[in-house]
Amino acid sequence: MSDDRCCSGSGGVFLAFLAGGLVGAGFALLYAPVSGREARERIGGLTEDLKKKTDGWSGDVKQKVEGFIDEERSVIKAAYEAGREAMSREKARFEKPNPNPNPNPNPIPE
Repeated sequence: MSDDRCCSGSGGVFLAFLAGGLVGAGFALLYAPVSGREARERIGGLTEDLKKKTDGWSGDVKQKVEGFIDEERSVIKAAYEAGREAMSREKARFEKPNPNPNPNPNPIPE
């Protein structure tokens, strides 16, 4: 039985593709016919570029998460207030004195 939670959706597929690309690029640099110094410079340049890109992505993700949290907070707050109002209405309904002092609602005629 397969677990569909791993890499589901376009975000998971994109991250898997990105990770595969990075691993492939690393192997290409390690096995390329260049000197050690040149390979280190290339790797350093790639890591700097990757760091800049991930910083931009993390800022975008942070903004999206904060927006989602704000939306959910407002929904929860509205539901909480609606619940308080409903509770107050029901409480007031049960606390009102009975306008009919006769406990028997169907009196028997004498």
